[in-house]
Amino acid sequence: MRDETAQPTELGQPAQARWERRTQRPLLALAVAFAVAYAVPIVRPEAGASVTRACTGVEWFVWGAFAADYVVRLALAEHRARFVRTHWLDLCAVVLPMIQPLRLLRLVSTLLLVGRRARMASQIKLTTYVVGAVVGLLMFGSLAVLSVERESPDGNIKTLGDAVWWSFTTMTTVGYGDHAPTTGLGRVLAVGLMLSGIALLGVVTANIAAWFIARFEKDDAEERRQTAAIEALTAEITALRAQVSALSGAAVTATVPRQASGQDTVGGAPVNAPRS
Repeated sequence: MRDETAQPTELGQPAQARWERRTQRPLLALAVAFAVAYAVPIVRPEAGASVTRACTGVEWFVWGAFAADYVVRLALAEHRARFVRTHWLDLCAVVLPMIQPLRLLRLVSTLLLVGRRARMASQIKLTTYVVGAVVGLLMFGSLAVLSVERESPDGNIKTLGDAVWWSFTTMTTVGYGDHAPTTGLGRVLAVGLMLSGIALLGVVTANIAAWFIARFEKDDAEERRQTAAIEALTAEITALRAQVSALSGAAVTATVPRQASGQDTVGGAPVNAPRS
């Protein structure tokens, strides 16, 4: 008889997993489109108003696609309340640009959605995710601080090269001080970039340590397996020796009485051996 209580799990969870697997590559392509649309007005400030409006439209479209992805995953989730609790950061990333449609908030929310969506994909390895996060933070941190500091009268981050150099030294927590943000929003970006750099450095260190530990555990497991095999083989040889000894003892016991009597038996009756 079919179990009706297991039906939601069988129908709901695989549907969510299939959705996440099928939309992974399209959302990644949209993330690349968002990066291009965000970078063009900053790198080429002389671009016309039509180009800027088109890039803004692409940014909103990509954010809307990730927001729709969150809504679909919520609808396909078996336990929606638990999904909202465990994906509260995704919800914040979806809601924030609607409350205050700042370009920087749209950037942060889209980056959060891309990162969370990529983290759920099991086929993406941790190293690939970390490398992508480092490159993304360097690029978007440079573009964001350049857009904020370029028009500041006291700012010294005026070119993309200055912004990339500042982002790299900030993420690695070196901080040479030759370039530094002077606006409040630029300093907020600096704090976020520093915290992100420390977190990514911790992830890389933990990943390397975990690799070494897994390697050592694998070697130990192989050594334990070989030791167990040797012990089992030794026990088997000991048992075989005991059986051989027991069989040899039984054969000797059966032979000695017949030799001691000096008689042969035929049909159970003793027969004297002929004398010469």
